Amino acid sequence: MKILLISPPFKTEYGKFSRDQRSPAITKSGTIYYPTWLASATGVLTEAGHTCKLLDCCAIGWDDKRTLEFVKEFQPQMTVINTSTPSIYNDCEFSEKVKNVVPLTFTVLVGTHPSALPEATLAINKTVDAVARREYDYTLRDLAALLAEGKNDFSNILGLTWRTSADTYKSTDDRPYIEDLDELPFVSKVYKEQGINPYDYFFAAAEYPMMMIFTGRGCPNQCFFCVYPQTFHGRKIYRLRSPENVIAELEYMAENFPELKSVGFEDDTFTADLERTKAICRLMIEKGLNKKFNWWVNARVTLDYDTMELMKQAGCRLLVAGFESGNQRVLNEMHKGIKLDWTKEYVKNANKAGLLIHGCFMVGNPGETKETMEETFRLALRLNTDTAQFFPLMVYPGTDAYTWAERNHYLVTKDWSEWITTDGLHSCVISLPEVSDKELVAFCDEARRKYYLRPAYIFAKLRQFVFNPGERKRLIKAGTRFIRFLAKKGD
Repeated sequence: MKILLISPPFKTEYGKFSRDQRSPAITKSGTIYYPTWLASATGVLTEAGHTCKLLDCCAIGWDDKRTLEFVKEFQPQMTVINTSTPSIYNDCEFSEKVKNVVPLTFTVLVGTHPSALPEATLAINKTVDAVARREYDYTLRDLAALLAEGKNDFSNILGLTWRTSADTYKSTDDRPYIEDLDELPFVSKVYKEQGINPYDYFFAAAEYPMMMIFTGRGCPNQCFFCVYPQTFHGRKIYRLRSPENVIAELEYMAENFPELKSVGFEDDTFTADLERTKAICRLMIEKGLNKKFNWWVNARVTLDYDTMELMKQAGCRLLVAGFESGNQRVLNEMHKGIKLDWTKEYVKNANKAGLLIHGCFMVGNPGETKETMEETFRLALRLNTDTAQFFPLMVYPGTDAYTWAERNHYLVTKDWSEWITTDGLHSCVISLPEVSDKELVAFCDEARRKYYLRPAYIFAKLRQFVFNPGERKRLIKAGTRFIRFLAKKGD
């Protein structure tokens, strides 16, 4: 069976829209994530004997015309469409465009938004045939097997919601989360086989070119805003690939992508299991992978110094940390589960271990005021991490944050397209009693400007550029994009 798995065109005239990051948008830094989850499903379907094509239109800059020409030529019997909340109207409409050129293809939507709102998503456009909810690797495999046999009784396929008429739908129970992740194909192998070009992707805090993979799914933490654990991979249960399996993929990457400078482990919290983290690090050192490329992870501020030191020896370059707020009460209200004192110790230890930090800060959470926002910015200045991001709280369907905003009438719109601006940048759709949506966005823009335009920071980046050649490509790409953003804000 011929299957197309596609992240369709969306706002390509403005830049690279990144569906797969936790807050989908065209980013101010130029960051665009790999289609990791779509690649995993592509590998599963290929191993099941299907002829698959993975197409990431936003990364390669294809518009509708060029994309539909390819679709018409490929003639897929099933089309899997990757989605996000801001692009959901576009993505549903793309199903109709595909049907116009290949009328008999079966269209399936995947992603966090249709997982949270399957029937509401199917109602957007009547040409969409189904939604594969949550982790969809095996749901798509089972669906493709039935379609290949010419069958249309989907009642035994877990995790599926499908259209039975123009306005009626059926759903099966949720599919249990995949327990043995070692069974899944390497996404890096899928990238290679599908011709995914590392130079089409970018993370502003990582050396370029880079590649993203996953080593686990799920998250044991309870942050009320994070969309993937709540709608996709699950909370509490952090399912892990074995250290040996992770190392085998890294060896494959070292052999097949010699141009790579950096690798990102896109687990929600890579360091949640410290013993496994240490085992992976020791194997990296033993196999000499620490000399092939550096790597980065998402790591909570509970990480200890000894583990940081071992990670550094194993080639780790960067920790991505969710500091979020400079106010303890606000941290408690968002169920972050951390203390401000831990944050300061974490940065101190990372600096001592020689690790860079990308700090994540967020405003607009429960209890937020203009004063607590200023506390957050002061914390960012004190921590002085290598890079930092400032976002207004992004509330997505299926999360506790969305339920909180809806229940308290803080949502300023329910038009999903307004989750981003016309040109694809992050917007804000909540307005709090003490801080409006516009004030939240303005604060983040100004905080970003002040943070990066500090003379001391600029001088530090110049030193980094001169004395660390490996950093130059990412500094040029990120800096150029940021300057364009500042110039645009000044128009």
